Amino acid sequence: MKIKLSVIILNYNTAGLLKSCLSAVLASKGFEARELEVIVVDNNSSDNSVEMVRKDYPDVKLVRNRKNLGFSAGNNVGIKVARGNFLLLLNTDTLVEPDALVTVLNAMENDRSIGAATCLLQTADGKIDPASHRGFPTPWNSFSYFLGLEKFFPKSRIFGGYHQGWKNLKVPHEVDCISAAFMMIPVEIIEKIGLLDERFFMYGEDIDWCLRIKNAGYKIFFYPGVKTLHLKRQSGREQTRDKGLRRHTQNMFLDSMRQFYEKHYIDKYPLFLYWLIKIGIKIRKSI
Repeated sequence: MKIKLSVIILNYNTAGLLKSCLSAVLASKGFEARELEVIVVDNNSSDNSVEMVRKDYPDVKLVRNRKNLGFSAGNNVGIKVARGNFLLLLNTDTLVEPDALVTVLNAMENDRSIGAATCLLQTADGKIDPASHRGFPTPWNSFSYFLGLEKFFPKSRIFGGYHQGWKNLKVPHEVDCISAAFMMIPVEIIEKIGLLDERFFMYGEDIDWCLRIKNAGYKIFFYPGVKTLHLKRQSGREQTRDKGLRRHTQNMFLDSMRQFYEKHYIDKYPLFLYWLIKIGIKIRKSI
């Protein structure tokens, strides 16, 4: 039987989260035998992640990298070995509802103009994960966000462009960008636009992919009818009390935003904006 969906879970030293994530994925409804493929790509973890997967989830395909390749390159390893018609990038710090995968998959199968989709990602406090419902970080959207204008006018089309807060979160609709914490995409789209850009080690790769999908003429969709819990602050910029590590990951985030601007916007906006952005990043790093 043909594999409908390959779920790719990239792991780096999050054995406990990975175990919970896998249990939720494998409890998904709506799939017949062998229609769902689960792939764990381990970025050379030093905890017991690999041993746990081998022991507790023998049917999960495990790929072990010899070093930490980062988010983009690590996921690309999984994409290359996946056999499904559709792929789902899923973070280890997520817990999918039993019908989340099949609901989004069915919607995408019924509308082939959709290049990527997500469900409602909720944080532990019941709020929407803002990264799952975004506009692109154009200079104006970024300016409005970082100066707090979006916070004061979240429903404004002028100031709220970074998270598109004027849209109805209770009905399916198109957005500009979704999070790679839960991003479903047809294999045929990847064949057209290419793999994740490995220049983005961590952060920015999902925004880059979404923009490339949109530029290829496809839609990015948000489906709020099913949920996935996203236990944010379990990894990345806020995962540790170690101030040095927090600063390092924060700097990686800022560098990724600079890379994104250089790749997609530097030729579209006046050069002085680029220098202002570089100065702003340098100031932010020094704080």
